[in-house]
Amino acid sequence: MKRQKAALYVRVSTRYQVDKDSLPFQRKKLKEYCKLLEIDKFEIFEDDGYSGKNTDRPRFQEMMEHIRAGGFSHLIVWKVDRISRNLLDFSTMYKELKDHHVTFISMNEQFDTSTAIGEAMLKIILIFAELERNMTSERVTGIMLDRAESGLWNGGLPPLGYKKDPEKKNLIPEPEEKDKVKMIFDLYEKYHSCHKVARFLQQNGIKPKYNTEWLPEYIRRTLRNEAYIGTYIYNRCEFHGPEKPKSEWIVKENNHQAIIEKDQFIRCNEIMDKNASSRDVSEIRQTRHIHVFGGKVSCNLCGGNMNAAKDKQRENGLRPSVYRCGRRARQMDCDNKRMISDLSLGPFIFNYAANLARIQKDCKNIDSLEKLESALLAGPEFDNVRVSPESLEITFSMLRDKNISKGAYVPDIGESGAQEGTSEDQLVILKRERDKQKNAISRLTELYIYDPDAITKEEYSERKRELTAKIRDIEKRISALNDGGGSGSADLSFIKKASAFLVAQHINSKNHIDYVQIAVDLDAGILKDFVDQIVNEIFIQDGRIVRIRFASGLEHKFLYDE
Repeated sequence: MKRQKAALYVRVSTRYQVDKDSLPFQRKKLKEYCKLLEIDKFEIFEDDGYSGKNTDRPRFQEMMEHIRAGGFSHLIVWKVDRISRNLLDFSTMYKELKDHHVTFISMNEQFDTSTAIGEAMLKIILIFAELERNMTSERVTGIMLDRAESGLWNGGLPPLGYKKDPEKKNLIPEPEEKDKVKMIFDLYEKYHSCHKVARFLQQNGIKPKYNTEWLPEYIRRTLRNEAYIGTYIYNRCEFHGPEKPKSEWIVKENNHQAIIEKDQFIRCNEIMDKNASSRDVSEIRQTRHIHVFGGKVSCNLCGGNMNAAKDKQRENGLRPSVYRCGRRARQMDCDNKRMISDLSLGPFIFNYAANLARIQKDCKNIDSLEKLESALLAGPEFDNVRVSPESLEITFSMLRDKNISKGAYVPDIGESGAQEGTSEDQLVILKRERDKQKNAISRLTELYIYDPDAITKEEYSERKRELTAKIRDIEKRISALNDGGGSGSADLSFIKKASAFLVAQHINSKNHIDYVQIAVDLDAGILKDFVDQIVNEIFIQDGRIVRIRFASGLEHKFLYDE
C-alpha cells in the first residue's frame, strides 16, 4: 500500500485577514486533521497575499508539481475557496488530482472526494463560490460608480499637483507640486513642444512626482488631463484598455479646485491638436529599417540604450545607421555627446570577432599576453587601441585551459550547417525560451498595471509586441520540429544558420574584413542575424567602443591612446 503523505494548502488574499481565515488558524486545523486521519507525513504550502481568482500563485504551482511527480496521496484545505474561486481553474486542478489518484478534502465543508456524495457536493459548492465572486465584483463596480457620481476619488495615484483630501475623499491641490503644473502649461505655451518642456524641467533639477525623469509622454498626459480645470472623469477606459463610449463616462465638472485656468488649458490643447495634425508620420510608421547593431549598443556613462536612426545614403548605395544616447536625446543630462556609426562599429566588431576566431584555431602559438594582444588588435581599425590587462589575462587563461569553445565568436558552420543537438533537446530549449518570454510579458504587464508611471502605454505596447513576436517565432520552430522538420521557409533557425554561414564565409576567407563591402554585398538582415549570434552588448563612450560583451559571456574592455 502506498504510504500516505498530505499536501496542506493555506492561503489568504491579504495580509490583514484574521480569525478563521488567518494562516496560523488554517495551519493549526490542517495539522490536527492529519492526526485524525493518521497521516503522519505532510508538507505545508502557503500563499500569503494572493487572490483566489486564479491559480497563478508560486506555492500552489510548486505543490502541483509535487503532485504530478506522485509526491502526495491527499490534498487538504480548510475551505474549498482557498484553492480557487474559479470553477474552470478548480475543475482543471481536480482532474489532475483524479489522474494522479490524490484525494481532495475540504475540512470546513466536511466532504472528501474519495466518496461519490463528497465529489458531488464539491461541484455544487464551487458553483456557488464562483457566483459569490461574480456578485462581489458587481457590487464593487456599483460602489465605485456611485462614489464617482458623488465626485469622490476612487483610488489610484493622484495626478501631479494634487493629493487626496482625507475628509472629503476628493482631490485638493498640493502646495509643493501645483506650481510645477502651472510651469508645464506656461512652458508648453512658450515652446509648443513636450520634448523641450521635459528637457527644461530635467536640466533645471525640477523633480517629477512619480517618475525618475521627465518624459515627453508624461508632459503630454499632464496637458491633456481635465483634472487640472476641476473636472473629474471616471469610467473613461477599460482597465488599461480602449476608451469607452462617452455615454458611459461619469463626468463631474467643477468637482474640485482647479490649478489651471480653463482658457489656458484650451489654448495648450489646441496647440497639441495643431501639432498632431501638421505631422504626417504615416510613411515613417510604415517604414521598417533594419539596424545591424540595433538593440546591442548601450551608453557606457548612463547605461541606457542608444537610439538608432538611418544616416544619409552613400554613393555606393549603402545607408548606414547611427546610434546616439537615448537619455541625452531626451533630457540632455548625459555627457555622452558623440554618436557612432555602422561605419565605425562594423569594421571594429567584425575584425575583432574574426581575430578572436583565428586565435581560437591557432592558440598554440599564443604563449604570452603580448602576443595575444597583438593578434587581437591586428588591423588598421585598432591603431590607437589597447585591450585592458584584465581582459587579456582572462582570455589567455581560457585559451590555455581550452575553455573557449569552438565557434564561440564566429559561428563554426560548415557546408551542412551546425549541429544543434537532437530534436528533443531543441524542443526542451525552445519551450524553456518560450516560457521565459511569456513570463517577461507577465512581469511587464504587472509593471504597467501596478505602476503605470514607470512605463508609458506606448513603451508597454512596443515591448509587448517584441516579446509576442519572439514567442510566435519560437512556436513556429517548435511546430516545425514536431512536424519532423517542416519546410525550409518555415524553419527560421535555418535562416539564422544560413545568415551566419554567408557572413562567416566572408570573414574566414580574408585576413582583413572590408565591412563596407560586406554591407553592400549582403542584406542588412543577414548582418544583424550574425551580430545577434556573437554579441550581447556593445558599450559606447565619446564615439568609441569601450567594452564588448560577447554572447559567450566573455567581456573585453578597451583603452585608447590619445
